[in-house]
Amino acid sequence: MPEAPTTKTTPPACGFAPGAHREALEFIEHVTVNAGQVQRRVLAEILAQNAPAEYLRRHGVSGTADDAVEAFRRLVPLVTYEGLQPDILRIANGDTSPILSGKPISEFLTSSGTSGGERKLMPTIADELDRRSLLYSLQMPVMGQSVPGLDKGKSMYLLFVKAESRTPGGLAARPVLTSYYRSRQFLERPHDPYTDYTSPNEAILCVDSYQSMYAQLLCGLVHRADVLRVGAVFASGFLRAIRFLEKHWPRLCRDIRAGVLDPEITDRAVRDAVGRVLRADPALADQIEAECGKASWEGIIRRLWPRTKYIDVIVTGAMSQYIPTLEFYGGGLPLACTMYASSECYFGLNLKPMCKPSDVAYTLIPTMCYFEFLPLRCSNAKAEPSHRDLVDLVDVKLGHEYELVVTTYSGLCRYRVGDVLRVAGFKNEAPMFSFVRRQNVALSIDSDKTDETELHAAVSGAVQHLAPFGASLVEYTSYADAAAIPGHYVLFWELRAGSTAVPASVFEDCCLSVEEALNSVYRQCRACDRSIGPLEIRVVSEGTFDKLMDYAISRGASINQYKAPRCVRPGPVVELLDARVQGKYFSPKCPKWSPGNKQWNNAREVIANGDAA
Repeated sequence: MPEAPTTKTTPPACGFAPGAHREALEFIEHVTVNAGQVQRRVLAEILAQNAPAEYLRRHGVSGTADDAVEAFRRLVPLVTYEGLQPDILRIANGDTSPILSGKPISEFLTSSGTSGGERKLMPTIADELDRRSLLYSLQMPVMGQSVPGLDKGKSMYLLFVKAESRTPGGLAARPVLTSYYRSRQFLERPHDPYTDYTSPNEAILCVDSYQSMYAQLLCGLVHRADVLRVGAVFASGFLRAIRFLEKHWPRLCRDIRAGVLDPEITDRAVRDAVGRVLRADPALADQIEAECGKASWEGIIRRLWPRTKYIDVIVTGAMSQYIPTLEFYGGGLPLACTMYASSECYFGLNLKPMCKPSDVAYTLIPTMCYFEFLPLRCSNAKAEPSHRDLVDLVDVKLGHEYELVVTTYSGLCRYRVGDVLRVAGFKNEAPMFSFVRRQNVALSIDSDKTDETELHAAVSGAVQHLAPFGASLVEYTSYADAAAIPGHYVLFWELRAGSTAVPASVFEDCCLSVEEALNSVYRQCRACDRSIGPLEIRVVSEGTFDKLMDYAISRGASINQYKAPRCVRPGPVVELLDARVQGKYFSPKCPKWSPGNKQWNNAREVIANGDAA
């Protein structure tokens, strides 16, 4: 079996290795042709590596036994984050015994909030950084098949780190991308003309989001003539950068004209890094001013970076709501969606990255982890699904939908990721999946994910502010409004009026109350990252939700089974609701957020409850 390409996992002596793209493509071909065989080997490796782990032994699996794979298939149950939380909190609180993994846990990767509103903590091991680097190293060989000449210029990728904390046991807890950008694999990467970024590492690693954004955009403008591709991880983040540019372009032009960085950028490392590329260039400043000063910003990306071949951002799932805005600013540039990954594990690549957003399908790379799939009929059933319902990677059916289940080298066993995927085709033996949705997610603007249960609890608490006025909530729904940047949550409320009119300030208090009750990921996006705007309540006229039911019935819904949706998408339903709005109110300030994780305060209680059970 050929070794994985080494363009990033083992830096070649000369930086970029000639022939590395060919090796990468051969690697993809090999592991997809032999997907079933590779998956069996991966599972055996995972079980052997994690043989000392308490979790496997608890379920009767000896990772080194000859029948380990068969025992795993027969005995290990499906599990969710809540099922693993007592074990995870033991590790977070300093227990260094092999609980989930046979190798030491190196850090925690923070993921979206749990049903209790706190971030998930996904344990990981040092080796995973090499696996992530491997997947990154496959991106440009794949892209190069569709877009030649990407080694003849630079990439303006806007990359950011987020706040991190330490667990009581001393392990770092941070987002997966923050972990990667701070890693040796990223910071000591060899020179590669295919990944020559305009952003200096110092700007990427600056924890002040304003200074980081300012410096990265300034460097991107300085290198304007060399930029061949632009992007960020999520569509929402890239559009936030464009909105930042709309607001601050006069200051950026002033810096370029004078060759002096704005004094508000105080981070010494950032100033030194920008100083290495910033030179007085009045002609460049004039060119940028001429484009940014026009009445319309349609096509601004093409106009500012005329050699750009595509925009690289995730536009699947919740990010698809940003496609029209990206197309407006992009002026016809293709939207490339290249990678499928999560905090739990990196999964796969889009092998046709220049396809339309609606046609994006990810090929899961069989070496990343052991993949299994829960048919959606089982995932949605009222009874708890069983591991006996699982389907192997090579046995999924075209057109069928499944929930993704992974067993990872870090020690997750049959973990339900929560992503719903549809089989869109095959690359040799390996299936290609289109992303359908996250299970149980109602609202999402950026990295936030708010489910119906959490939203309902937040609304139920907020409406208590109406009680002194005799008003009550009749019905409500919500949607993620991405028309403006940043996007924000909108709640439509139909009220039963009381004897006294409700002041506007009380509705504003309701907005803030909802925000304060949402998960820490949402509150960080609002208060720290500013990637989500203030929550809005739109009060609609009496009878609006009856009209909504009439509309649904006219479209074929059963009157006996109809219930008001808790979340709606932009389109005719939102238009119907907006036509009956009587008042609009916004949260008056950001909700409280602290980088400290309050879950440490009740960790002992969670562990104790788990032990008692």
